[in-house]
Amino acid sequence: MGDLESNQLIEALARVRLDSGLGSRVYTSAKLGNALEQVEFRIGEVALRAGVSVDALRYYERVKLLPRANRSSGGFRLFGLDAIERVQFIKQAQELGLTLDEIKGLLTTGGAEECRRVRDLLSKKIGELDDKMRTMKDFRRTLARHLSACERELETRGDSACCPVVAGGKNKPPQGKSGKK
Repeated sequence: MGDLESNQLIEALARVRLDSGLGSRVYTSAKLGNALEQVEFRIGEVALRAGVSVDALRYYERVKLLPRANRSSGGFRLFGLDAIERVQFIKQAQELGLTLDEIKGLLTTGGAEECRRVRDLLSKKIGELDDKMRTMKDFRRTLARHLSACERELETRGDSACCPVVAGGKNKPPQGKSGKK
């Protein structure tokens, strides 16, 4: 065996990890940068990396958002890197307002009819996000006006200022007609 083949064998062995004890398993690893990334993860590791609880993972598996996990000889669920990415996608989609049923629809694969359905759902969600963003921008403008009014009041009256936002115009002199009838 030449030096090149020896080095390749050493690198391959560096990507293999053994469980010790009865019913041992072999883990293969993929080299990412300087760190070795484990290919199979127990449920607690997936939960930690994806930022969810173990119960959430079990639930996602039960409602078929996650494919059924392989099991170790000891009965532990074993997930791949794809499970972590999938759970992160689920959480992000939830944060953007999609229901778990809608997410489930996005994660299923199928033909043209299903693709159209997914396209329509995504288009609807984008419209909803655009509406929310428009509402948030309007509210931001309102807050900016209130901030300006507060700054003007404080600059003008100093310590005797009356907050225009809280007062809501109660302390302003009436405009237009006088109080006489």
